[in-house]
Amino acid sequence: MSKLFVSCEEATAICNKNQYKEASFWEKMKLQIHLFICKKCGLYSKQNATITKVCNRYLDSDDHPHTLSEHDKEIMQHSIEEKIDI
Repeated sequence: MSKLFVSCEEATAICNKNQYKEASFWEKMKLQIHLFICKKCGLYSKQNATITKVCNRYLDSDDHPHTLSEHDKEIMQHSIEEKIDI
């Protein structure tokens, strides 16, 4: 029975694994038992889920390209060339 109870440290590690779908069935069960008992870890779990959702939404968005615009590339290239010539 004591194997079902995990420390807060173990619970947060399982919570992190669970966010990325890496937690096993038994780890998820241990986490649920711990979250039922420990309200602070429950809050951590909710905050962790919220941060993950926000980051995923941002990364999946087309509004924020992950590359420099052509204009920014030209400015950067010009700046590098100036520094090399010095």
